[in-house]
Amino acid sequence: MELNTNNQKSVGNFKKDRAVHRYSIRLNREENTRFNSLFLQSDMKDKTKFIKNMLFGTVMKTVKIDKAAMDYYIRLTNFYAQFQAIGNNYNQTVKAIKTNFSEKRALVLLRKLEKTTIDLILLNKKIIALTKEFEQRYTCPASPQCPTCPKTE
Repeated sequence: MELNTNNQKSVGNFKKDRAVHRYSIRLNREENTRFNSLFLQSDMKDKTKFIKNMLFGTVMKTVKIDKAAMDYYIRLTNFYAQFQAIGNNYNQTVKAIKTNFSEKRALVLLRKLEKTTIDLILLNKKIIALTKEFEQRYTCPASPQCPTCPKTE
């Protein structure tokens, strides 16, 4: 601390460029909701720093989680596990049919199993087509929904 020769007490050390200018804004309910949402997405702790970064263009990280995409991915993963279990059961069933039934009865049962297998194959092809469509629509950089790509119309 410096000695003050004007008979005034020195309060402390100050920054050379203190922030002394204050601004006030008012937001309606919708704007406030949007502001709070952006603030929460930024992972910043201080609203003042957040506002300064927004005003002066500092790059902030925001992560958008698409709940529909996440839900689709989880369901697809669960379905894949079930499909693997069906394949496992299929092999066990064929083995049991061969060992426990006569040739004639085994052929009848295997035909029924074959029809069900064809249905599963068709279902699997539909799932693959839906997944490809989903990937093109939501994860492809050239898709219209992609937030990082420039809009081409």
